[in-house]
Amino acid sequence: MIKIGVHVSISGSIDQAVDRAKEKSCDTFQIFTRNPRGWKFGDLNEEAASAFAKKVKDYEISPPIAHMPYLPNLACPRDDLYGKSVDSLIEDLKRCGRLRIPYLVLHLGSHLGAGKKTGLDRIVRACGKALKTVDNDVILVLENTAGTKNSMGSSFEDIKRILERLDKGRVAVCLDTCHAFAAGYDLRNRRVVEETVRLFDEQIGLEYLKVVHLNDCKGELGCSLDRHEHIGMGYIGEEGFRAFLHHPAVRGLPMILETPIDAARDDTGNLRKARQLAE
Repeated sequence: MIKIGVHVSISGSIDQAVDRAKEKSCDTFQIFTRNPRGWKFGDLNEEAASAFAKKVKDYEISPPIAHMPYLPNLACPRDDLYGKSVDSLIEDLKRCGRLRIPYLVLHLGSHLGAGKKTGLDRIVRACGKALKTVDNDVILVLENTAGTKNSMGSSFEDIKRILERLDKGRVAVCLDTCHAFAAGYDLRNRRVVEETVRLFDEQIGLEYLKVVHLNDCKGELGCSLDRHEHIGMGYIGEEGFRAFLHHPAVRGLPMILETPIDAARDDTGNLRKARQLAE
């Protein structure tokens, strides 16, 4: 069975995010546990957290997935920003545990010109500290990137090097289709989807793939641009998504749409298109 959902707002009260996911007919959904554009945050309301977990169970929408805010940079060579980023990761791990969210997706950040080795060491140290500090069942899910300048994690090999140095039971991978395509991993038809999945398995291992971000790409193959497009309307195209959605390695995974909302299509339209291509 295909499990597809979208990123929903936590505006008002965090439990209302589950209501929004239900209204959009999501099978799964993703949230920020707090304001994604600022460092400051309030305490997680216990009543709202309990209501969140109860609604997830009652509505049978699972798994809920959380995403780290935009500001943290776990590869940052600057100690001030790096320290705040690690603290932010620790806080989100705690919040996910209280909300009973099993997966926390994180961007790996930018080394800001300090070099890939420095960035990798920083990421490993940050994740290791967070996992040691927060003893719960939440899994850190490393998201691949599009390959923009100084970014970490655009290649499967880079992600493998990070996974190798962390607690294998508490880390996994999120494959973003737009980012993969922008980084040079082709997904436009059945043959190349098979090859990309084979490379992922060979270099990382399919057992680590737990979440998919399902996004088309506004740029051509290998463009290194992180620009999401509606499903089937970008350079991956309908043929590519049909092949991807039917691949047995990904078909049972939770898939989150992070597609635009504009005159061409909204969340409901992209959910409908993805389900159509998955039939």
